[in-house]
Amino acid sequence: MPQPISQRLTDRKRTDIVQAAIAEFRVNGFEATSMDRIAATAGVSKRTVYNHFPSKDDLFAQILQELWQCSAAVDAIAYRSDTPLRDQLVALLTHKMALLRDPYFLDLARVAIAEAIHTPARAHSMVAKLSEKEEGAAAFLRAAQADGQLKAGDPAFMATLLQGQLKTFAFWPQVAMGQPALDDAQQAAVVATAVDMFLAYWGNTGLAQAGT
Repeated sequence: MPQPISQRLTDRKRTDIVQAAIAEFRVNGFEATSMDRIAATAGVSKRTVYNHFPSKDDLFAQILQELWQCSAAVDAIAYRSDTPLRDQLVALLTHKMALLRDPYFLDLARVAIAEAIHTPARAHSMVAKLSEKEEGAAAFLRAAQADGQLKAGDPAFMATLLQGQLKTFAFWPQVAMGQPALDDAQQAAVVATAVDMFLAYWGNTGLAQAGT
């Protein structure tokens, strides 16, 4: 059943406010950004902003929540015992790459990271959320270990190393240095190399590569 028009307009205004906050936080920083400026950028009244978000802290919490939701969606891929592990890891990292090149996700990350640098105490929530997100990849690797496809090891540590190789090329240069996103060929090369290096170290005597 379609949403009532009034509800759709309310949701649209809420989205506009969050996007305006992201834009203003990026340019001016959290502390220097006023709710008045966010309202002006969003094209709504200050009262409307406060109706949705009682404070800037609530707005920032929403940005962290959206960052976490974007990241958590990557972990929806579950391990399958009937599919070669290498193929699954390539699919998992390719899915991750799609997230890392998404402009909205990168804007969320820039705002969150910048504020975490300036106000370390505010980073605690972000770190806790993102550590929860990484559990999805760890669960995938844990299942592969249980299936005999990977050697013993700490799945969380393994997941961090595996995904960290992508971030070295397709996240930190873009977020911190304004570098362009990798093209399709570059992404495929990074994914393939990261998977092959991972399996060369943790693959269980060639079973993971062969899918047997």
